[in-house]
Amino acid sequence: MTRLDRREFLLGGAAALAAGATASAAPASKLAQRRPGYGAAATLWDLQADPRLGEAISTYCTQVVPVLELKWPMMRPDAHTFAFERADAIYEFAQKNDLTMRGHALAWYHDIPDWTKQIKDAKGVERAYVDHIGTVVSYYKDKLTSWDVVNEPIPDNPRSVKDRRDTFWTQHLGERWIPLAFRTAAAADPFVKLAINEYDIESAKDSFIAKRAAYRTLIMDLLDQGVPLHAVGLQSHLHAELEIDTHGLAEFVTELRSWGLEVYVTELDVDDQKLAGSPAERDAIVAKRVDDLLTAISTSGPVRSILTWGISDRYSWINGVFARKDKQPNRPLPLDGEFKPKPFMDVISKFTKEV
Repeated sequence: MTRLDRREFLLGGAAALAAGATASAAPASKLAQRRPGYGAAATLWDLQADPRLGEAISTYCTQVVPVLELKWPMMRPDAHTFAFERADAIYEFAQKNDLTMRGHALAWYHDIPDWTKQIKDAKGVERAYVDHIGTVVSYYKDKLTSWDVVNEPIPDNPRSVKDRRDTFWTQHLGERWIPLAFRTAAAADPFVKLAINEYDIESAKDSFIAKRAAYRTLIMDLLDQGVPLHAVGLQSHLHAELEIDTHGLAEFVTELRSWGLEVYVTELDVDDQKLAGSPAERDAIVAKRVDDLLTAISTSGPVRSILTWGISDRYSWINGVFARKDKQPNRPLPLDGEFKPKPFMDVISKFTKEV
């Protein structure tokens, strides 16, 4: 197994400028055709701090995605700086361990650096927006398999299928902020797969069903406009107490595929804070939720890409945000806090063994 050395993460590089014509679809490339299988998200801090994390990812995964390093705050500390070093370090880790890497995320309502909010006019916001997306995507041209171009565009409780999340970008650019992001990314790298990404659409709860319907409408509208959208991300931050809407989700995914879109599971984990029982009992329910999710998605075709948001419970965001009342650690990921596999990992293996 590969041991990670802090020195091995030191990389540099200069940003390239975005160029090229907008593509309506991503042509096949050797990198894009490589089947990604199972992967995990990680931060550079955690990889550097704990060699077991890199060992686990290199053992179980075929792909990796940076949690923070490609987002605006870390990539753009100010209007004049592109800080690629930390993301480059994760890319180097991927290369050394024969992993592919995907990008996350180019345009998001959250995590917008303060310097962008100081831009007062719409033209200035658009220049910063296009420059950021074009420069970052161009810099990683031919290196990544896919990008989450637009992240979480649907509000948590949409009032109609046309409802969209109110964001800094919509306030300055209007509804075109989403097509603009995709067209800018496609111009910078015509070969990378471009995805839209959303959460809380997997269960049968009314708000989830409404959000799924709004997500569907947005995707359909983008395709009708000729936007270069190639894949749909289902984040799949699951709630263990909620059953998967297997029928509704299967229908949704089948329709997406009929439109020529790929479907990725992009941020899978399971919050068990509302489950009672022993760790083994909770693990069994978590594994069942994951199995139901992947079964529904695979009804119309194999699940080509499954990413969990972390790989070990020790480094899950959920334990910091959704603490259990009994003070026991949440168990949201395929490996426990000591990097031992749980039934969750058995389910992942079941759905990726032939991918």
